[in-house]
Amino acid sequence: MSTLTPVRPRRRSRHVGEGITNPSLGVLGKLALTVLALFGLLPVYWLVATAFMQRHDVFAANRPFFPLHPTLDNFGTFFGNTTLLNNVVNSVVISAGTAVISVLVSGLLAYSLSKFRYRGRNAIMVMFLIGQLIPGALLLVTLYLMFSSAGLLYTYTAVILAYMTFTLPLSAFLLKGIIDGLPDEIIEAAKVDGLSNLATLFRIIFPLVAPGLVTAGMFAFMRSWSDLLFALTLAGPDKQTLPVGMTTAFIHEGAANWPALMATSVLTSLPLAVIFVVLQRYFVSGLAAGAVKG
Repeated sequence: MSTLTPVRPRRRSRHVGEGITNPSLGVLGKLALTVLALFGLLPVYWLVATAFMQRHDVFAANRPFFPLHPTLDNFGTFFGNTTLLNNVVNSVVISAGTAVISVLVSGLLAYSLSKFRYRGRNAIMVMFLIGQLIPGALLLVTLYLMFSSAGLLYTYTAVILAYMTFTLPLSAFLLKGIIDGLPDEIIEAAKVDGLSNLATLFRIIFPLVAPGLVTAGMFAFMRSWSDLLFALTLAGPDKQTLPVGMTTAFIHEGAANWPALMATSVLTSLPLAVIFVVLQRYFVSGLAAGAVKG
């Protein structure tokens, strides 16, 4: 008499990066993650609490942990400063420009390095890696002299190109790792259908690696949004970004308006936080996909 072998339920396949966004943890693991999350959020709370405090409470010897006399005057300082509002516009233009150009150029470069074989291909990747070892201050001196001789100093173009020296290599390596995992049969089928290499890239490859493109764009945007050194040196007075404007507006010799600075930081960090929360799934899956090959 034959016996029926019980069929085990098939384990659901997990998408790339799902182990990070939705980990399978026990009680102790969840407790440990909660403690680490609270510890990581402590500086964020301190920033928000300072933004609602009055100045004499911030510098008091027995500073309270919670705002005892909360105020919104610190936020009004930001909206009443036209220079800071202009800095926000400059930051949006520069950060968005850096993100868009970095994604397009790094996508073309990653596709070339991944699916084509030509002389000097490995040398390009080695040069990118070596370039990441150069200190930013040393690179800034070279870029300043180059942009000055080219007549690009104190323009949006100079700042965007300077940021791309950091965002382009990392974005290209990230996208290359993802494109390496795509089978060559997809490209061959596109050629059979009569698509050119450029059409194959934009109509076939880019939609398949969309999480990687989002990750590269977010990285480039955040890197540009938070930088101080390059914007302070390469951007003119009317092209200064928000970190530069915040430094000059609230930090002076021997004095600093910390509550107003923290309030401005809260307001200007909200767009980044919203973007990250909305695109978190793509960001994590893009990083995970770029970390493996095949």
